[in-house]
Amino acid sequence: MAGSNKVTREEALAYHLEPVPGKLDISASTRMTTQRDLSLAYSPGVAVPVEAIAEDPSTAYDYTTKGNMVAVISNGTAILGLGNLGALASKPVMEGKSVLFKRFADINSIDIELDTEDPDAFVNAVRLMGPSFGGINLEDIKAPECFIIEQRLKEEMDIPVFHDDQHGTAVICAA
Repeated sequence: MAGSNKVTREEALAYHLEPVPGKLDISASTRMTTQRDLSLAYSPGVAVPVEAIAEDPSTAYDYTTKGNMVAVISNGTAILGLGNLGALASKPVMEGKSVLFKRFADINSIDIELDTEDPDAFVNAVRLMGPSFGGINLEDIKAPECFIIEQRLKEEMDIPVFHDDQHGTAVICAA
């Protein structure tokens, strides 16, 4: 065997600690080297795409990261192999899913951990964030709440909602 898949506690913690804590980084996708670049990126240049989006909301997909930005959202109530350890404890899993989106599909993604087990509060929080994202990936939410949350979000949002534990498993089984 070429190598072992066994991971030690020390190795796993070090991986998540160095070179900086976590697994995500945010960087600019446009030049940020001159005063002119900064004026275009923020004020006054930002007013032009703001007005364009106000006139035609579909242009948000042209002038912002919306079309290539997925929110990976959990409350940590059903972490694979670990159970209900809560929102904060689920953060390494959600960061991991976000980096997989980037590594294998070049999709920008951000993890969001919601500290609630109430489906209404969860749905409301996600729905209110809708304008920021091109899609929602639900992850590690216990049943039956996960099905209620998914259904309501699909009904209330105008972007795709993917329930990873359900749909991801179905894709793998069908493959």
